[in-house]
Amino acid sequence: MPVIDFQVTGRKPYANGQSFGEAGAYEQIDAAVTFAVDPNATANEGIGDLKLAPHDSEERVRFRADFSLLQPSDPTRGNGRTLVGLVNRGRKLFGSLNRAPALQGVTPGDDPGDGFLFRHGWSVASIGWQWDVIRHSGLLGFDAPPVLQDGMPISGQNMVTLRPNSLERTFLLSNRTHEPYRPVRLDGTEAKLFVRDHENGADTPIPRDAWSFARENADGAVVPSREHVYMKAGFQPGKVYNLVYEADGARVVGTGLLGFRDIAGFLRRPDAGLGIAASRWLYGFGISQTGRMLRHFLYLGLNLDEAGAQAYDGLLVHVAGGRRGEFNHRFGQPSVSITPGFGGLFPFADDEATDPFSGKTDGLLKRQRARGGVPKLIYTNTSAEYWRGDASLVHVDATGKRDLTANPETRFYHFAGTQHSAGSLPQRDRDPNEGSRGRYAFNVVDYGPLLRAALLNLDAWASQSIEPPASAHSTLKDGTLVEAATLLQTFARLPDPALPHPDHVGALHELDLGPGAIEGIGAYPAKLGRRYPRLLPAVDADGNEVAGVKLPDVSVPVATHTGWNPRHPETGSPENIIQMQGTSRFFAATPEERQKAGDPRPSLAERYASREDYLARVREAAQRLVEQRYLLPEDLEIVVENCAVRYDAVPQPALSRSQV
Repeated sequence: MPVIDFQVTGRKPYANGQSFGEAGAYEQIDAAVTFAVDPNATANEGIGDLKLAPHDSEERVRFRADFSLLQPSDPTRGNGRTLVGLVNRGRKLFGSLNRAPALQGVTPGDDPGDGFLFRHGWSVASIGWQWDVIRHSGLLGFDAPPVLQDGMPISGQNMVTLRPNSLERTFLLSNRTHEPYRPVRLDGTEAKLFVRDHENGADTPIPRDAWSFARENADGAVVPSREHVYMKAGFQPGKVYNLVYEADGARVVGTGLLGFRDIAGFLRRPDAGLGIAASRWLYGFGISQTGRMLRHFLYLGLNLDEAGAQAYDGLLVHVAGGRRGEFNHRFGQPSVSITPGFGGLFPFADDEATDPFSGKTDGLLKRQRARGGVPKLIYTNTSAEYWRGDASLVHVDATGKRDLTANPETRFYHFAGTQHSAGSLPQRDRDPNEGSRGRYAFNVVDYGPLLRAALLNLDAWASQSIEPPASAHSTLKDGTLVEAATLLQTFARLPDPALPHPDHVGALHELDLGPGAIEGIGAYPAKLGRRYPRLLPAVDADGNEVAGVKLPDVSVPVATHTGWNPRHPETGSPENIIQMQGTSRFFAATPEERQKAGDPRPSLAERYASREDYLARVREAAQRLVEQRYLLPEDLEIVVENCAVRYDAVPQPALSRSQV
């Protein structure tokens, strides 16, 4: 058993003892889990640098993860199913299934929301896996072993990407606010700083004497620092900076993947003395960063443990698009998402295919299929991952010329007209996590009910062999996948048409990461080559997408809902798209208001006879989704109420004096 120690650090009633239907009250068990794995085992052979980690007396490699489990206080009242959530940058994200308030900034994510998972009797586990998360504010961390050579820490090239939204002179040497890789030398001449106008633009070097490894104190004094970079002229908002330098302190980043795998075996057969209910069915859940990690987990064929047992029965992979990430690389930074690097390498789709650029043949599930233990898979994406430039590559071949045939292990659902995170009212235009600001207020469509249905469909598929609904997404065959320039012509008709530059829409490129890339050792910045197809969902005359799983927000609209949004001019580079946010641009209330605004989209009054007429159409559309099993019957009223709130949010014309 790879779990060699399970140290309970806390045990308490969850949510102040709140009762959740037939499952009753829940308890929270917090623990520190120590793992030990065999670096020579076939099941672990894909983990980079594992053999360079320190070994214990039994020649195993040890690592430690923070862990939290929510289970019914009376374990016999559970349903035998455990959802294992990979925490996102240390934060628990099961709240997205419970309709809990959206996470803002660094918060642990313990809110029970409406208790959906608990009312259905699920246990919910959360496990830390990311080596550079700094433990504070309830975040779950992970202690990855160091990479050693002749007993000494190894050094090598590292790159940090900086994306300022305002003029700043000092940046931490990490993605987000994580533990940085420190430079070997503060005055190293090998260190280079580059700037580019957009993500896939050309690099321009910045003179070495214009910046330094230092920080500016509150009193204005500039002092040397192994954790910061400083530039007197300031880092300009909207630009993308890549800092390349020799770092030390490499960790075996991929042990986080093994911790996720091996906690599954423990949960199926926990220590009887711990009072933890054994799980009959286990499902992995990842959002965004951790969705990409699940794709990487599959790519390495890790769903069989050292004993040959299957870890997870199913995986729900949310908003990962066609990318992976820096989850198994020397000097890997797991929070990196957009920077051209290891996460953007071929293959993108499940089935084995040939890369049109390199000629390499590979597939995301190639290794797992060869080893066995392929779980049931549901991929869910929003429009934002298409506009990021990679989601279509999951279901279109890498030449962009043919749709891929659906395979029996997978369903792929595109939630039409949505952004990366579920929307809500009131609208805002600032992202509290990234600090970015949109040109337009953010998308308001709440796709949470669709995600809940996907989870229960996944469980029915794995546990009862009940096939889930068919995949739903745009295709080449029906003409609902198009290039960015074509789509932008439609959006140019809308009022105040501030559009992104077509060439600056996200894309994946052929990448050269140097001769050591096959071992997970990169040479930076990556050299960009030819562009892979960048296909986006087609839209109607209103600008709403015509294919995918469409909530009534999109099929019976009161606004144009997109997965893209230009950067606000105050944050620089307004011709670029901000990361992951879309917009909802409401229709005019009356024909007069529409004409005054020069809006070609019919007004609400021209579309619907009344609020009652609108909601009747919404209910019909929601009922169709229930019948198709994309929506749960219990969530129909939530969807109708959401639409009622959106209808009421449409700006109404001001009354004239004669009307008052």
